[in-house]
Amino acid sequence: MDKISLLRDRKESVMQAGREVRAQIAVLCDDDSFVELSAFSFSKTIDGVDALGDGVVTGFATIGGYPFYIVAMNRAVSYGGLSKGNCEKIAKTLSAAEKNSTPVVYLLASQGVRVGEGVDVLEGISTLLLKATQLNGSVLQFAVLVGEVYGSAAALASVCDCVLFTKESALSLSSPLVLSARENKNLKPTEVGGYDALKNALLPALKVGDLKEAASVILKFSDHLNLPVIDAELNESLPKLNEKADAEALMSLFEDSLELGANSCPEVKTVLGRIGGIAVAAVLFDNVFLNAQNVRKIKNFAELACCYGIPFVTFVDCLGAETTLAANDSGVLKEIGEYLSILDAIDTAKIAVVSGRAIGLGYSLFAAKSVGFDYTYALATAQISLFESEAGAQIELGAVGEDALSRYTEEIADPVHAAKGGYLDNIIEPQFLKQYLIASLETLIK
Repeated sequence: MDKISLLRDRKESVMQAGREVRAQIAVLCDDDSFVELSAFSFSKTIDGVDALGDGVVTGFATIGGYPFYIVAMNRAVSYGGLSKGNCEKIAKTLSAAEKNSTPVVYLLASQGVRVGEGVDVLEGISTLLLKATQLNGSVLQFAVLVGEVYGSAAALASVCDCVLFTKESALSLSSPLVLSARENKNLKPTEVGGYDALKNALLPALKVGDLKEAASVILKFSDHLNLPVIDAELNESLPKLNEKADAEALMSLFEDSLELGANSCPEVKTVLGRIGGIAVAAVLFDNVFLNAQNVRKIKNFAELACCYGIPFVTFVDCLGAETTLAANDSGVLKEIGEYLSILDAIDTAKIAVVSGRAIGLGYSLFAAKSVGFDYTYALATAQISLFESEAGAQIELGAVGEDALSRYTEEIADPVHAAKGGYLDNIIEPQFLKQYLIASLETLIK
């Protein structure tokens, strides 16, 4: 057989083995843009022969005209099981992404590691996870869970900047079958590791309907972090905020937005979006008591802002630390300390808006100019105080009852007192908040 015919036969064998995963790549990427790398780099099967198609396909392509490196696990070969060769192949792709400052998209579907390699595959996984971790803060990494992802492949998802779930996705460090059995339950994989099931995982997760929507989300996320400024109306007012300025209503401030991790700690929204065309990382509180989980969520999001140099904006409606024995004996204090370190490291714009109540640590951590906020504003309807109104009236006024409560709320907790001390840059009528934010951001990012 001549060399050209031999090449064609070999390519056809590889394409047949990876038909499904290449179809997924084709849906995610622009038409005919995928260029495969290391196409003939194969691991060995347990029988010692080449694993044609291998457990992973790598290359580069464009999505919406922008370049991305692609790593796609081929579950048709050994159930997508990772081998040492797979890990080296992926790490090689990540090195290229790092060199060229190009984002990476993982299409993950794997039952774990390929049996028969022993410690070799464990070393390969360590090499891969270290390389992926080294890209944090310099190269965006997206994990799209196109099926069930178990074992070490799940650890790869954990280092990504954004994890996209579909309705078929299941993410777990162990087999859901094993986990279900240990709990004496009969759970579906999605009930163990689906988007709605992982409420305490605190991943930067988003739910998408299909790969086309995943591509759209990846583009939007990338666009926000690349910080191009889009023209927007400076004098736009939002009269509805005068009626209500809770977290849901404040979402109207953004021209475009993605809420990350909505499946975890829903009382705190972590949002990538644009205000006046300027990309920001915003935290919106909704009548929140602080605990280890929601402070960790805020800390992780602040770290994203820090790594990629995005302005950090808080909308504070926080009642301070949760007053329970469980919260007191949790990791909340450690999470607060780590959050403060990250906040201090953010060297771009930091703006705080007291949109509801800022009580105790709710003010100190998320609104005080003393912890590094460049501008701190309060809405006219806000309250800032050391204690909640009822306790504050009793402690600071030495009185109880409706009259004392009203006096404490209207007088002592009124944000004008913080403004008199120089701690607030302005007290704002809610409908004009967007104008102040745009003006402040434009000043700080120039």
